[in-house]
Amino acid sequence: MVEMAAHPGAHQELVDWACAVAVPELERQLGHVSSEVFTSADNRLVVISRWRSEPVALADPPNHWLRREAHSWDFSPVDR
Repeated sequence: MVEMAAHPGAHQELVDWACAVAVPELERQLGHVSSEVFTSADNRLVVISRWRSEPVALADPPNHWLRREAHSWDFSPVDR
């Protein structure tokens, strides 16, 4: 999971970049299962990807679009 906070004027550019560049790059990687892109009213973007193997990091967007550094976390499913 990757979470990014965009400057208000750069939010749509960040969304467009994620959908047209970053996520398609992930989708070409071996072991990729799926990715979803979410956005919020406070200019945040979240990409959640599922993998069969070690996850591949999402590419870094242009820094001038972000109001702070992107944060990422790796999670593993829990059998319940």
